[in-house]
Amino acid sequence: MTTSSLMQTYARSDLAFERGEGVWLIAADGRRYMDCASGIAVSGLGHAHPKLVEALKSQAEKLWHVTNLYTIPEGEKLAKLLTDNTFADVVFFTNSGTEATEGAMKAARRYHFAKGNPEKNRIITFENAFHGRTMAALAAGGQQKYLEGFGPAPEGFDQVPVGDLDAVKKMVGPETAAIMLEPVQGEGGIRTMDSAFLKGLRQICDENDLLLIYDEIQTGVGRTGKLFAHEWAGVAPDLMAIAKGIGGGFPMGAFLATNEAASGMVPGVHGTTFGGNPLAMAVGNAVLETVLEPGFLEAVQEKGLQLKQKLACAVDQHSDVFELVRGEGLMLGLKCKVPNTQVLAHMRNNGLLPVGAGDNVLRIMPPMIITAEEIDMLVQKIEAAAADVETELKTAETAK
Repeated sequence: MTTSSLMQTYARSDLAFERGEGVWLIAADGRRYMDCASGIAVSGLGHAHPKLVEALKSQAEKLWHVTNLYTIPEGEKLAKLLTDNTFADVVFFTNSGTEATEGAMKAARRYHFAKGNPEKNRIITFENAFHGRTMAALAAGGQQKYLEGFGPAPEGFDQVPVGDLDAVKKMVGPETAAIMLEPVQGEGGIRTMDSAFLKGLRQICDENDLLLIYDEIQTGVGRTGKLFAHEWAGVAPDLMAIAKGIGGGFPMGAFLATNEAASGMVPGVHGTTFGGNPLAMAVGNAVLETVLEPGFLEAVQEKGLQLKQKLACAVDQHSDVFELVRGEGLMLGLKCKVPNTQVLAHMRNNGLLPVGAGDNVLRIMPPMIITAEEIDMLVQKIEAAAADVETELKTAETAK
């Protein structure tokens, strides 16, 4: 029997936080926890970052909301900053990541419709993908555990195994409009797509007049050590969905496109009430300006390498608990040998807050402003939690 008025769709812990400072979250009882998830790759600049706080306060004193029927200067500025630093020519701002993926899918279908090919409306996606919680986004992800009980899934998606270019080629047909994937699957367990695979997908798209869509909602805005994860492979998309990190904790997202890919998105075909509002745009500008400062992304790469090496040592030392570490930059995953929920509980007891993922993985994604000293503390907490798990396993074995 619940006493909360909140709908019970989350398996919430009893932890409640009053404030945050950098990589730290402070609970109501005063206990400090190291944020090892960044709100699931959202708080990339940590908590209460001075530049973000000032941007929000300053804008809040001027203007919160108008409508996209008028020019919003802060949005023009952020769009220009994004197009100047990516493959894209144009940007559409949304409220969330799932709206960004929906928008990208709509743009892909509309592209073919505007060219006189309305039959080209199917999108190839990949197993273990996650693209959001709306019905179409869930259908694109294809995971039955998320679709169960919600009736028939929207049509128009064809799933294939990750890494199988032959399967992709066989799936391409006269109705295929696009291919969509995450360069690193986040919810799927921090699975990085091979560069050769991304290059192969780009070639398939070019040869068949298909659009390539990247979902960089979890991987973008510096998380892997590049502004966007696909830059590691040097393979640009036609459309890209972003969110999470671009707002630094303020709800916002966007989908980006080349002029060609966006050619069907004419006045009246798509819209949003809150997307691109002045508050979100002010914070987004502050986030992106910070991430684009000289040396920032290089520092993420260095810290990511440092953390990955130390985690690899922890895996070796606690081989009964961990199987491997994988990922890029500060988007890392620890694959567990025991249930990841068991390890997570002990990490929380040791003041560390990671988040689970598929394939029995714990995501290790601290804020990108984490220091070398804090990385050492993070690894020490992981090792302490692993030792507690090992003690628990020995106790259980002895009791048999």
